Amino acid sequence: MVTKMRKKNQTHQRNTREAYIFITPLIIGTAVFFLFPLCFSIFISLGEYELKQGGNMYTFFGLKNYTDAFLLDKDFTPNFLAVVKDSFLNIPLVVVFSLIIAILLNKKFRGKGFFRTLFFLPFLLGTGYVMRQLLGMDVGQDAMNMARGIILPAEVQQYLGSFISGLADGFLSRITMVFWKSGVPIILFLSGLQSINKSLYESASVDGATEWEMMWKITIPMISQVTLLVTVYTVIESFSDPSNPMVDFFYNLAFKEQRFSYSAALSWIYVVFILLLVGLIFFAARFVTYSERDS
Repeated sequence: MVTKMRKKNQTHQRNTREAYIFITPLIIGTAVFFLFPLCFSIFISLGEYELKQGGNMYTFFGLKNYTDAFLLDKDFTPNFLAVVKDSFLNIPLVVVFSLIIAILLNKKFRGKGFFRTLFFLPFLLGTGYVMRQLLGMDVGQDAMNMARGIILPAEVQQYLGSFISGLADGFLSRITMVFWKSGVPIILFLSGLQSINKSLYESASVDGATEWEMMWKITIPMISQVTLLVTVYTVIESFSDPSNPMVDFFYNLAFKEQRFSYSAALSWIYVVFILLLVGLIFFAARFVTYSERDS
């Protein structure tokens, strides 16, 4: 008995050592490439960090960069509010569109695999700077313009007029954006739909429930946690996408104007807003999500 316990302890210790060996590269990579830049960005946001030939200079200012963002900067607040407004419109569209497409793709029909690949294709191709690197700067820019929306021909714009053309361009751009960003949410919704017990639909069908009633009484409640995951993913993806104007704004401040400290401060304001928004979503989800404990 003692020998078995000793062998069991030795095996446990060996497995523990092997586990630490395997996760050590992850810990080192996280510390070097994530935690250090994270702490360094907070540090320089509280002062003025300048690159000098004889050595870098740092002057501590406290919260001056943060107050200047709201009191003195004429570009940050309007751009920030514009991005927030645009994201608040895009996020529900992406979530609802992805859910509808996932429900349709979950049904049995010919060519289902082809359509699943079609909707996931934009994610496989990549967006933003990835596409620019894959296709080259010139071609990549054209691809980015196509990704932002279908452009009406000049002849059609002249026929419709500037006002109608503007509305049509905005609608087509929005639809294209929703399609471009719905790949991962569709996959997540599909996984949630396929995890629902089919017997629930069979029982509801026997009781005379319609497809519409089953969607609201079975499908929506059963995938509420997946909906929460998709919403959080869409929020983070929308605010951190390379095509987001705020990301370009921070990049230009830091690497073109070399205002590293001010760019770090604005970035942290942006990050805190995203974290608060995600926290609000989790708080609201406590009252609407369904779990097995509720059944």
